Amino acid sequence: MERRKFISSTSLAGLASVIGAPIVFANNITEDYPLLALQDVNPFELFKKNKQMVVLNDKPWNIEAQAHLLNDVITPNSAMFVRNNGKIPEKIDAKNWKLVIDGESVHQSKTYSLQDLKSQFKQYSYQLTLECGGNGRSEFNPPAKGNQWTVGAVSCAKWTGVRLKDVLAAIGIKNNAVYVGYHAADTHLSGDPRKEPISRGIPIAKALQDETLLAFEMNGEAIPLAHGYPLRLVAGGYPASVSGKWINRISVRDKVHDGEKMSGDSYRVPKFPVAPGESVKAEDMQIIESMPVKSLITYPKSGATMKLAQQLHINGHAWAGELNVAKVMYSIDFGSTWHSCTLKNAVNRFAWQQFAATIQFPQKGYYEVWAKAIDSKGVAQPMLVPGWNPKGYLNNACHRIAVKIV
Repeated sequence: MERRKFISSTSLAGLASVIGAPIVFANNITEDYPLLALQDVNPFELFKKNKQMVVLNDKPWNIEAQAHLLNDVITPNSAMFVRNNGKIPEKIDAKNWKLVIDGESVHQSKTYSLQDLKSQFKQYSYQLTLECGGNGRSEFNPPAKGNQWTVGAVSCAKWTGVRLKDVLAAIGIKNNAVYVGYHAADTHLSGDPRKEPISRGIPIAKALQDETLLAFEMNGEAIPLAHGYPLRLVAGGYPASVSGKWINRISVRDKVHDGEKMSGDSYRVPKFPVAPGESVKAEDMQIIESMPVKSLITYPKSGATMKLAQQLHINGHAWAGELNVAKVMYSIDFGSTWHSCTLKNAVNRFAWQQFAATIQFPQKGYYEVWAKAIDSKGVAQPMLVPGWNPKGYLNNACHRIAVKIV
C-alpha cells in the first residue's frame, strides 16, 4: 500500500490561521483531507466586505454591491464589487514580485520589481471608475449568459501607482505598437497551468493616457488581494475586465491582443442592432471600449417611506466612460417629465460625478424616482433596457428607486 502523506506543519499553521483556531489532533490529518470548516467560506470576512453585498458566484468569486452601499464619493473596499474569472493567487511574495514588459513592439524586454517601479518612476493618484461590462445583465430578455449583475458591479476607488506610459517610454516602444495585453498570476478554474483565465488588453492610445496606471495602492493602502495585490493595471472608463489584477507581465503587441476573453462574444457587442436571441457572427462583433453614460441613485435606499410633509433629498453618481457627464435629471412620474439635479465636476478624468436633488411629492402614494444622465456629446441614458446582445453587456437603462409617501 502507498504510504499516507500528512500535511506539513507549515500548511497546518496556514489552515489554522484561516479557520481562526488551532486544529486539535492536526497531526492526524492527511494531505488530501477536506476540512469541513473550509468548505463554506464566509466571503464577507474573507474579503472584508459589507454583509449586504450579494454573492453571485463562488467559483470564481463574483460579488456585487447594492446601490445604497455605494454612496461614498470614494468607494471603500467594503463596498467594492469583486469580479474574477479564475482562482485568486494563493501565494504572493510581494518582495520578489516581478513585472515583465515584452512583446513584438518593444525595443527591449525588461523586468521590474515592485521596488523598481516605486523608486524609478513618479507616482500618481486618481479616482477611477471601474464598471463590469455585464453590469445590469439581469435585466436582459431573453436572459444572457453570465453572472446576473443588477446595478452594483461598479466602483470609484482612489488608485495610486505609476503611469504605464512612463514605463513604456523608459523601455522604448516601436511605431507599430497597436495594443497592450496583460498577463497575471491567477489560475484557471480547471487547474491547467497552461490556460490563462483571462488576458485582455487596451489600444495603445488608451495605454498611453495619463490616468492608465500600474497601481499598487487602493485608497491609500496596499491593494486588497481580491482586487489585484500586489500590482494591478487600472484603465478607467473602459470595461473593468481590461484592468487586470495580479499583473506579472505586460505585452506590447503589433496587433489587437489575442489573449483569453478577447475573441468570440467575450466583451464584444454586435456592430449593428440584432433581434433578441439572434445569433451573431464573430465578424459582426466589436470589442467594447468606452463605457456608456450611466447614473446610480445611492441615497435613499429603494423602498424608503416618508411623510407627505417631508422633502426627499436624493443623491448618487453619474459617469460616461471616457466622456464627462453634462447633466443629470430625475423624474417621479415614470419619465413623463424631468427635473434637473445639481451636478459636480469630476475630480479627475474617468472619476464619477456626484448629483443631488430635493423632491417634494404632490400627494400620498407610491412613487418611483428615476435618474437619467446625459453625456458631453448629448447622449442620454435610455429609459428601457437598450439593444439586446448575446452576453448582456452595456445595460445603461435609467436607475430607479421605490418611495412610499404616507
